[in-house]
Amino acid sequence: MSSPEIASLSWGQMKVKGCSTTYKDCKVWPGGSRTWDWRETGTNHSPGVQPADLEEVVKQGVKTMVIGRGMSEALQVPASTVEYLKKNGIEVLVLQTEKAVAEYNALAAQGVKVGGVFHSTC
Repeated sequence: MSSPEIASLSWGQMKVKGCSTTYKDCKVWPGGSRTWDWRETGTNHSPGVQPADLEEVVKQGVKTMVIGRGMSEALQVPASTVEYLKKNGIEVLVLQTEKAVAEYNALAAQGVKVGGVFHSTC
């Protein structure tokens, strides 16, 4: 299974190739994608992305995780979250969302088992 390309990104909207859904925030992994609903884990901009937000993607066997912090990088990523990924042998990239999507797509095009979580607003 290859990681799906993120076909488009604009403020508050993301499209994943092969999927008819328009996402605000999304999770992607080899062979799939879905809405990233912060309410499932009680996530807020601060303290930010929690290991619980990433577990579903980690379970897909990704080797690299790309985290998009938002257009203005308002979404925080605590050190504990980065450590969680590293302990699982996963390389992690934390970037502004436009840069994160570009990096994710480049890795996916190279055939890397890459996953990501992306915040498309602030």
